[in-house]
Amino acid sequence: MESNPTHVAKRVVIAVFGGAVLVAGLLMLVLPGPGVVAIIAGLAILATEFSWAERRLSDARAKSANAVAALRRPRRLRKVRAEVDG
Repeated sequence: MESNPTHVAKRVVIAVFGGAVLVAGLLMLVLPGPGVVAIIAGLAILATEFSWAERRLSDARAKSANAVAALRRPRRLRKVRAEVDG
């Protein structure tokens, strides 16, 4: 951990900005807006300086990839069923 004032100021700015984007994303889960995208963006900003955020970002990316894959699966199954039913 460095005690360089410039580094400390950078960490504070990143923490405030990344935290604000993260909180906005959480609010957008219940309000209109791209909540998941903002959460991932906030974690990406925080991950530039904080290892805990990097771990959470990795988890969020994996979960979003799984969600996208799950959304794509039923569409394929419906298409195959429509071709079989003719």
